[in-house]
Amino acid sequence: MKKSKVYFTKELTSEGLLKIYQALGKELKGKVAVKISTGEPGGHNFLNPKLIAPLVSKLNGTIVECNTAYRGKRFESSDHWKAIKQHGFLDIAPCDILDEEGEFNLPVKGGFHLPYDIVGEHLKNYNSMLVLSHFKGHLMGGFGGALKNISIGLASRNGKAYIHSVGKTSDPDVMMANLFDRDQDAFIESMADACKAVIDYLKPDNMAYINVANRLSVNCDCDAHPPEPEMADIGIFASLDPVALDQSCYDAVINSKDKGKKSLIERMNSRHGIHIVEASEKLGLGSSEYEIINLD
Repeated sequence: MKKSKVYFTKELTSEGLLKIYQALGKELKGKVAVKISTGEPGGHNFLNPKLIAPLVSKLNGTIVECNTAYRGKRFESSDHWKAIKQHGFLDIAPCDILDEEGEFNLPVKGGFHLPYDIVGEHLKNYNSMLVLSHFKGHLMGGFGGALKNISIGLASRNGKAYIHSVGKTSDPDVMMANLFDRDQDAFIESMADACKAVIDYLKPDNMAYINVANRLSVNCDCDAHPPEPEMADIGIFASLDPVALDQSCYDAVINSKDKGKKSLIERMNSRHGIHIVEASEKLGLGSSEYEIINLD
């Protein structure tokens, strides 16, 4: 099997981000969405607007996000817009809350559990997408990278509830009340289902993926009070294969010589986080076999 290419640089700068995108050799055409996490107010690990601004500008991109399924400060669009402004993203690019004006279903063909994924109505307005993810730990999924950003990240508020509940409910409050009453692997497989729906819709040729592995907290950017990272920053990874990309970031943490990696590894493995890679590979979304191309 041919190995997927994953590009890497230790240069955690705007220049490094531009360099690694250019290495992909991918021209994202038409109206370009740049999917990030806008970050829960109170948190501070989300991608720095100054870091990503030159790349978003180069793409003439629109920063896109969806509302959350938990009742924080990004549950309602009115509050979410305040968070987007507070975190500096409106200063660097146009922004769009995809589910602000509704949602629609994307079919899941040959998935594990879900017959469809529920995404924001505004996704219809975009021709291509850069999935720009902050790689870090996650309370529910073990870790968050490109695959989580495509699935949970692009799901509408109701869609997030639908994935988390393995298709039992699209009501966020019902889902939150039963958050831990589910099979963990089935939840992760449902994330893979949602990934497949999105990639089938946008088409692989219209997507590119970058993971920024810095501020490696055990909790994600949806946490208002995330623990401080215990391990050092790693760098930036990029690929046209989201499966290979997430596998490479997971491996980089596992194989790191940093003594502070223990907590993050425990978080990833205790939630069987790597199963998102395994499940997505089974659905044909990419390969876990990769080669690193070091740009430094």
